[in-house]
Amino acid sequence: MTKSATVRFSDRVENYVRYRPGYPPEVLDLLRTECELRPKHAVADIAFGTGVFTRLLLENGNYVFAVEPNAEMREMGIQLLKAYARMVAVAGTAEGTTLESASVDFVTAAQAAHWFDLPRARAEFVRILKPGGWCVLIWNERRTGSTAFLREYEELLLTYGTDYKEVRHERTTDVIHEFFAPAEFAECSFNSSQRFDYEGCAGRLLSSSYAPLEGHPSHEPMMENLRRIVRDYGKDGEVEFEYNTRVFYGRL
Repeated sequence: MTKSATVRFSDRVENYVRYRPGYPPEVLDLLRTECELRPKHAVADIAFGTGVFTRLLLENGNYVFAVEPNAEMREMGIQLLKAYARMVAVAGTAEGTTLESASVDFVTAAQAAHWFDLPRARAEFVRILKPGGWCVLIWNERRTGSTAFLREYEELLLTYGTDYKEVRHERTTDVIHEFFAPAEFAECSFNSSQRFDYEGCAGRLLSSSYAPLEGHPSHEPMMENLRRIVRDYGKDGEVEFEYNTRVFYGRL
């Protein structure tokens, strides 16, 4: 992970916790069925952030090494998941987890792998996985054109986002075969959604690393346009974010 990637969420932790989407329970059902995930398995959850996906693994009974380079995100995750005794938080990166070789049965990364140096991360995952272990990469992919609101929201990001085009995770999912190669992998997708009023929509927007914060010249125009599209397209004052939760899984 680059230096900028490890620090760029430091001033967005509260919004990230409150407004980022979770993951549908079907994701774990898939891993249980297709990868034979069991509570006995040790998992390295890479770039675990504030623990949105980590919580599902802990609720499944797994022992989780929660690896996160960003100190603010990691500390928030520790606080939110302190009730779970089977989590160990680790200050590490995808390319240098600090974990022992052949120490985990699964490596997971949720909403994170687009920040990785993929060749180096792959080599590190191979090192820490036990023989026959699984790698699982997950993204909540916001739909950009299925409704008038989502089309307007996408245009807002393209207009005001500081580096939105450069950091969109689709740049990674489009070449996911290169990450797994020469190993085979499979993909599955699930539907999920969130509904927000303006306040929630603003929090969801400002949780994104490319959204200019207060003090940036683009911040106020962006927020004014957000107010407009929520007003124009909201139903009972709320708008809906629709997602494809995409899961890529295979043995490396």
